Formats: sequence, structure tokens, C-alpha cells
Amino acid sequence: MTLVKICGLQEVEHVRAAVDAGADAIGFVFANSRRQVTLSQAQRMTAVVPQDVVKIGVFVNETIENIEKYAKEVPLDYVQLHGDESIEYVNSISVPVIKAFSISSKEDVQNALTYDVDLYLFDTPSIEFRGGSGLTFDWGLIGNEDSPKEKTILAGGLNAENVRIAVQTVRPYMVDVSSGVETDQRKDESKIRAFIRAVRDEER
Repeated sequence: MTLVKICGLQEVEHVRAAVDAGADAIGFVFANSRRQVTLSQAQRMTAVVPQDVVKIGVFVNETIENIEKYAKEVPLDYVQLHGDESIEYVNSISVPVIKAFSISSKEDVQNALTYDVDLYLFDTPSIEFRGGSGLTFDWGLIGNEDSPKEKTILAGGLNAENVRIAVQTVRPYMVDVSSGVETDQRKDESKIRAFIRAVRDEER
């Protein structure tokens, strides 16, 4: 079964909506972004998250000290790294790591696999911020690659209309959506429900 992550959450009501709709994971962005939240905001949101829903924090070129602090104090189950973090940097983090990679060629996928991380997130190359562009990339680059599907998170331009074909093409462990469940740059509860329903329907 492909799991679903709703990322870039900023309001308690939208966290509840995601959980109620069946999200397997939720993401909070601590890096510079229009979806950026503070530690205290994340703590308020995680207070309504059941134990079985995975909590992920998104960071870009952050200090290891701050990552460890947020992981402990939010608390987070995974940290997702969207920056230029080295293999040595990643290996020094004590909590489970998701490393994000922008994919525009097979070489990008091969480079990603030189990292030994818990999960790989494959995303569209950045425009302004790291991730959250609302654009897709060529899924065939990973759909036909020897990438570990059981450790692959697919992101980048997903929405309720295209996520079925994305899952069919890549067969990822998890799909990750942010802008695809927004209206006027704010999370939309009906779009969250539609997205999760589309993933579940694909698996029937």
C-alpha cells in the first residue's frame, strides 16, 4: 500500500482534516518558505496527531543542533532534508532521515543512492524554494530505475487528478503533497480528502 503524506501544514484544523481523511504522515516546514512554521506552532499541531501518524520536519541546510532540538521538542519521527547536506552530515544525525533530491536525469537518481538514508524523496527541481513548486518531473526516471521502491517518497506537482498514474508508474512507498491540496495558497480540506481518496482508490 502506498502511504500518503500531507506536507506544509500550518493550521490545527488542517492537521485534523488530514488525519481524519486517513493521512499516514504529516509534514511541517521549518525552512524558509511561505509554509514555514515555528517550533511552538508545530507543537500545537502535533498535539492533535495520533501516535500512529508519522510526524516529519522539513529542513534546508540547518545546523545539526537545531535539527536534533526540533526532533526532540516537537517531537518528530523523521527529519526531511531538502538542502545540500553531505553524506557525512546526514550520517551524524541521530533521528531517522529522509533526504530529498531534485530529479532531472538518471544521474540525479544515481547520486541520491550514494546516500544511506531511511527514505529517499524524489522531487521536482526548485524554482524559488526547495520543494513545493507544484510542478511534476519525469517519473520514468525513477519508475524504470533500480531505485528502492520500498524507500521511495514521490513528490512534486501531485494532486488528486494525477496521483493515480503517479502511483502506477513509480509504485512508491509514499506520495507527498503540499501545493496540490491548496486553494489560494491555503490548505483545502476537500482537496486533502480527494487526494487521499484517489490514492486509496488506485489500490483497490
